[in-house]
Amino acid sequence: MDTALIIGASGGIGAAVAQALGARGVAVTGLSRSGDGLDVTDEGSVRAALARLSGPYDLILVATGALEIGGARPEKALKQVTAQAMVDQFVLNCVGPSLVLKHAVALLPRDRRSVFAALSARVGSIGDNGFGGWYSYRTAKAALNQMIHTGAIELARSHREAVCVALHPGTVATPFTEKYLGRHPSVPPEEAAQNLLAMIGDLVPGDSGQFFDWQGKPVPW
Repeated sequence: MDTALIIGASGGIGAAVAQALGARGVAVTGLSRSGDGLDVTDEGSVRAALARLSGPYDLILVATGALEIGGARPEKALKQVTAQAMVDQFVLNCVGPSLVLKHAVALLPRDRRSVFAALSARVGSIGDNGFGGWYSYRTAKAALNQMIHTGAIELARSHREAVCVALHPGTVATPFTEKYLGRHPSVPPEEAAQNLLAMIGDLVPGDSGQFFDWQGKPVPW
Protein backbone atom coordinates (compact mmCIF):
# COMPACT_ATOMS: atom_id res chain seq x y z
CA MET A 1 0.00 0.00 0.00
CA ASP A 2 1.51 3.31 -1.09
CA THR A 3 -1.28 5.86 -0.80
CA ALA A 4 -4.29 6.32 1.47
CA LEU A 5 -7.12 8.80 1.93
CA ILE A 6 -8.68 9.05 5.38
CA ILE A 7 -12.04 10.80 5.67
CA GLY A 8 -12.56 11.82 9.28
CA ALA A 9 -8.84 12.06 9.94
CA SER A 10 -9.25 14.22 13.04
CA GLY A 11 -11.33 11.65 14.93
CA GLY A 12 -9.94 9.07 17.32
CA ILE A 13 -9.82 6.12 14.94
CA GLY A 14 -9.19 8.14 11.79
CA ALA A 15 -6.23 9.95 13.32
CA ALA A 16 -4.76 6.73 14.66
CA VAL A 17 -5.06 4.99 11.29
CA ALA A 18 -3.46 7.95 9.53
CA GLN A 19 -0.59 7.94 12.01
CA ALA A 20 -0.07 4.18 11.72
CA LEU A 21 -0.02 4.37 7.93
CA GLY A 22 2.39 7.28 7.97
CA ALA A 23 4.74 5.29 10.20
CA ARG A 24 4.75 2.59 7.52
CA GLY A 25 5.79 5.06 4.85
CA VAL A 26 2.36 5.35 3.25
CA ALA A 27 1.55 8.74 1.71
CA VAL A 28 -1.57 9.73 3.67
CA THR A 29 -4.10 12.41 2.75
CA GLY A 30 -6.45 13.27 5.59
CA LEU A 31 -9.69 15.23 5.41
CA SER A 32 -12.01 16.25 8.23
CA ARG A 33 -14.60 18.78 9.24
CA SER A 34 -12.37 20.43 11.84
CA GLY A 35 -9.26 20.50 9.69
CA ASP A 36 -10.62 21.10 6.20
CA GLY A 37 -14.26 22.12 6.59
CA LEU A 38 -15.42 18.88 4.98
CA ASP A 39 -19.09 18.23 5.66
CA VAL A 40 -19.86 14.69 4.53
CA THR A 41 -23.59 15.38 4.75
CA ASP A 42 -23.30 18.13 2.11
CA GLU A 43 -22.72 16.74 -1.37
CA GLY A 44 -21.28 20.03 -2.59
CA SER A 45 -18.67 19.90 0.17
CA VAL A 46 -17.79 16.27 -0.59
CA ARG A 47 -17.61 16.89 -4.33
CA ALA A 48 -15.36 19.94 -3.95
CA ALA A 49 -13.03 18.29 -1.44
CA LEU A 50 -12.50 15.14 -3.48
CA ALA A 51 -12.25 17.02 -6.79
CA ARG A 52 -9.14 18.73 -5.45
CA LEU A 53 -7.40 15.38 -5.05
CA SER A 54 -5.61 13.57 -7.84
CA GLY A 55 -5.22 10.05 -6.45
CA PRO A 56 -5.27 7.22 -7.09
CA TYR A 57 -5.49 5.85 -3.55
CA ASP A 58 -4.86 2.25 -2.58
CA LEU A 59 -7.03 2.74 0.50
CA ILE A 60 -9.94 5.09 1.11
CA LEU A 61 -11.28 4.84 4.65
CA VAL A 62 -14.36 6.67 5.88
CA ALA A 63 -14.02 7.06 9.64
CA THR A 64 -16.75 9.62 10.22
CA GLY A 65 -19.84 9.16 12.37
CA ALA A 66 -21.43 9.93 15.70
CA LEU A 67 -23.34 8.11 18.39
CA GLU A 68 -24.93 11.26 19.80
CA ILE A 69 -26.14 14.09 17.57
CA GLY A 70 -27.73 17.25 18.88
CA GLY A 71 -27.74 15.87 22.39
CA ALA A 72 -29.95 12.90 21.46
CA ARG A 73 -28.63 9.80 23.22
CA PRO A 74 -29.19 6.24 21.99
CA GLU A 75 -32.76 5.23 22.75
CA LYS A 76 -33.45 2.53 25.30
CA ALA A 77 -37.14 2.25 24.41
CA LEU A 78 -39.50 2.92 21.52
CA LYS A 79 -41.10 5.79 23.41
CA GLN A 80 -37.80 7.69 23.13
CA VAL A 81 -37.62 7.50 19.32
CA THR A 82 -38.03 10.83 17.52
CA ALA A 83 -38.12 11.67 13.84
CA GLN A 84 -35.35 14.25 14.22
CA ALA A 85 -32.96 11.86 15.93
CA MET A 86 -33.56 9.22 13.26
CA VAL A 87 -33.03 11.67 10.41
CA ASP A 88 -29.89 13.08 12.00
CA GLN A 89 -28.41 9.62 12.45
CA PHE A 90 -29.28 8.56 8.92
CA VAL A 91 -27.81 11.69 7.36
CA LEU A 92 -24.48 11.49 9.17
CA ASN A 93 -23.95 7.75 9.50
CA CYS A 94 -25.38 6.56 6.18
CA VAL A 95 -25.77 9.44 3.73
CA GLY A 96 -22.35 10.88 4.55
CA PRO A 97 -20.28 7.77 3.76
CA SER A 98 -22.53 7.08 0.77
CA LEU A 99 -21.73 10.48 -0.75
CA VAL A 100 -18.03 9.86 -0.18
CA LEU A 101 -18.32 6.51 -1.96
CA LYS A 102 -20.12 8.15 -4.87
CA HIS A 103 -17.38 10.71 -5.44
CA ALA A 104 -14.42 8.55 -4.39
CA VAL A 105 -14.82 5.97 -7.14
CA ALA A 106 -12.83 8.25 -9.46
CA LEU A 107 -9.93 8.17 -6.99
CA LEU A 108 -9.57 4.38 -6.96
CA PRO A 109 -7.09 2.72 -9.34
CA ARG A 110 -8.46 0.44 -12.04
CA ASP A 111 -5.25 -1.48 -12.67
CA ARG A 112 -4.54 -2.87 -9.19
CA ARG A 113 -6.06 -3.83 -5.86
CA SER A 114 -7.64 -1.09 -3.81
CA VAL A 115 -9.88 -0.91 -0.75
CA PHE A 116 -12.79 1.38 0.03
CA ALA A 117 -13.85 0.84 3.63
CA ALA A 118 -16.42 2.59 5.81
CA LEU A 119 -16.55 2.17 9.56
CA SER A 120 -19.85 0.64 10.54
CA ALA A 121 -20.80 -0.99 13.86
CA ARG A 122 -21.81 -4.44 15.01
CA VAL A 123 -25.01 -2.95 16.43
CA GLY A 124 -26.01 -2.26 12.82
CA SER A 125 -26.29 -6.00 12.27
CA ILE A 126 -29.89 -7.19 12.08
CA GLY A 127 -28.96 -10.84 12.51
CA ASP A 128 -26.76 -10.17 15.54
CA ASN A 129 -29.23 -7.94 17.38
CA GLY A 130 -30.23 -9.71 20.55
CA PHE A 131 -30.62 -6.77 22.90
CA GLY A 132 -32.73 -4.16 21.09
CA GLY A 133 -32.60 -0.44 21.80
CA TRP A 134 -30.38 2.13 20.13
CA TYR A 135 -33.00 2.39 17.38
CA SER A 136 -31.75 5.35 15.37
CA TYR A 137 -28.05 4.45 15.44
CA ARG A 138 -28.69 0.78 14.66
CA THR A 139 -30.97 1.66 11.78
CA ALA A 140 -28.54 4.16 10.26
CA LYS A 141 -25.67 1.68 10.41
CA ALA A 142 -27.83 -1.08 8.93
CA ALA A 143 -28.62 1.28 6.05
CA LEU A 144 -24.92 2.03 5.60
CA ASN A 145 -24.19 -1.69 5.40
CA GLN A 146 -26.76 -2.05 2.61
CA MET A 147 -25.26 0.90 0.76
CA ILE A 148 -21.77 -0.59 0.94
CA HIS A 149 -23.00 -3.99 -0.20
CA THR A 150 -24.91 -2.52 -3.12
CA GLY A 151 -22.13 -0.11 -4.08
CA ALA A 152 -19.65 -2.99 -4.14
CA ILE A 153 -21.67 -4.73 -6.84
CA GLU A 154 -21.46 -1.74 -9.15
CA LEU A 155 -17.84 -0.99 -8.30
CA ALA A 156 -16.81 -4.51 -9.32
CA ARG A 157 -17.93 -3.81 -12.88
CA SER A 158 -15.42 -0.99 -13.37
CA HIS A 159 -12.75 -1.83 -10.76
CA ARG A 160 -12.35 -5.60 -10.81
CA GLU A 161 -9.64 -5.68 -8.16
CA ALA A 162 -11.35 -3.25 -5.78
CA VAL A 163 -12.65 -4.28 -2.37
CA CYS A 164 -15.57 -2.33 -0.89
CA VAL A 165 -16.44 -3.27 2.70
CA ALA A 166 -18.09 -2.19 5.92
CA LEU A 167 -15.91 -2.63 9.01
CA HIS A 168 -16.66 -2.96 12.71
CA PRO A 169 -13.60 -1.60 14.55
CA GLY A 170 -14.50 -3.10 17.91
CA THR A 171 -15.18 -1.04 21.02
CA VAL A 172 -12.63 1.76 20.93
CA ALA A 173 -11.93 4.14 23.80
CA THR A 174 -12.58 7.53 22.22
CA PRO A 175 -14.73 10.56 23.10
CA PHE A 176 -17.27 8.95 20.73
CA THR A 177 -17.82 6.04 23.14
CA GLU A 178 -16.72 7.29 26.55
CA LYS A 179 -20.26 7.50 27.96
CA TYR A 180 -21.13 3.97 26.85
CA LEU A 181 -18.13 1.79 27.59
CA GLY A 182 -19.45 0.48 30.90
CA ARG A 183 -18.17 -3.04 31.41
CA HIS A 184 -17.44 -3.61 27.75
CA PRO A 185 -13.75 -4.27 27.04
CA SER A 186 -12.24 -1.59 24.85
CA VAL A 187 -8.96 -0.85 23.15
CA PRO A 188 -7.17 2.45 22.56
CA PRO A 189 -7.40 3.98 19.07
CA GLU A 190 -3.79 3.06 18.31
CA GLU A 191 -4.49 -0.64 18.87
CA ALA A 192 -7.75 -0.45 16.92
CA ALA A 193 -5.89 1.13 14.01
CA GLN A 194 -3.34 -1.68 13.90
CA ASN A 195 -6.13 -4.27 14.06
CA LEU A 196 -8.03 -2.64 11.22
CA LEU A 197 -4.97 -2.29 9.01
CA ALA A 198 -4.00 -5.90 9.58
CA MET A 199 -7.36 -7.18 8.39
CA ILE A 200 -7.56 -4.64 5.54
CA GLY A 201 -4.23 -5.96 4.34
CA ASP A 202 -5.71 -9.47 4.06
CA LEU A 203 -8.78 -8.49 2.04
CA VAL A 204 -9.15 -9.81 -1.50
CA PRO A 205 -11.64 -8.82 -4.23
CA GLY A 206 -13.80 -11.79 -3.33
CA ASP A 207 -14.45 -10.16 0.04
CA SER A 208 -15.99 -7.08 -1.54
CA GLY A 209 -19.50 -6.21 -0.45
CA GLN A 210 -19.17 -7.84 2.96
CA PHE A 211 -19.24 -6.68 6.59
CA PHE A 212 -16.26 -7.66 8.76
CA ASP A 213 -15.14 -7.08 12.31
CA TRP A 214 -11.64 -6.00 13.22
CA GLN A 215 -10.50 -9.62 13.37
CA GLY A 216 -11.57 -10.23 9.79
CA LYS A 217 -14.60 -12.29 10.83
CA PRO A 218 -17.82 -11.77 8.85
CA VAL A 219 -20.60 -10.01 10.76
CA PRO A 220 -24.19 -11.10 9.99
CA TRP A 221 -26.25 -8.58 8.07
